[in-house]
Amino acid sequence: QVKLVESGGGLVQAGDSLRLSCEVFGRTFNRYRYTLGWFRQAPGTEREFVAAIRWSSGATEYADLVKGRFTISRDNAALTADLQMNNLKPEDTAIYYCATGTIPDSTVISSREYTYWGQGTQVTVSS
Repeated sequence: QVKLVESGGGLVQAGDSLRLSCEVFGRTFNRYRYTLGWFRQAPGTEREFVAAIRWSSGATEYADLVKGRFTISRDNAALTADLQMNNLKPEDTAIYYCATGTIPDSTVISSREYTYWGQGTQVTVSS
């Protein structure tokens, strides 16, 4: 019903910046009720919450490890959401996924609550 496509990943050095984009396709995307989240997963680890935005209000939530470095935003007209990543660190290396669904505020950081997922984009930060 909803398709998400991530782009913008790449290989960068520590301290560099990247801007990831999530394109949302599908008339069934509920901009009044859906939350869009960014998650990441490094090899051998569980999928980890990065940031989320409530589409209708623009309210945001960030993981502690990325506060002050990453910024999530959305373009309501274009149905796109970006993740601006500054001062990247080697520990940020992971596949980054965007996801969406009707998410209760109390569970916005839980990947299990999201219905639709993109295929991911690789971010590699060298030291």
